[in-house]
Amino acid sequence: MKKEALREMSALRKKAHTTMVKKKSRVYEAFLQMEQAAYSDGALQGKTKELIAVGISVVINCESCMQWHIEQAAKKGATEEEILEALEVGIEMGGGPATAHARFALEVLESLPDAG
Repeated sequence: MKKEALREMSALRKKAHTTMVKKKSRVYEAFLQMEQAAYSDGALQGKTKELIAVGISVVINCESCMQWHIEQAAKKGATEEEILEALEVGIEMGGGPATAHARFALEVLESLPDAG
């Protein structure tokens, strides 16, 4: 997947977010509050929680989720090696199908500014 397609996915996600907020969706607002609580530091650091979400995203084959959580993990200080290991855990948990799903996640990882 080209970086342009990843940018487009981000733009679509932001547009949907803005629309849901503007429309004052009570369910979406509750989801955002839950998301904030789930990924804030607690017994586990937010970075660790994002890495867990990376692995889960691979297993459920949610490309938008993979992109979001890889980028959030990187913003919270996760290294490329840590993200790769989270992908590997997802592959182990999901078997062959997750291996195919991880291909997208690798493209996202390679698109990060410091990747290379």
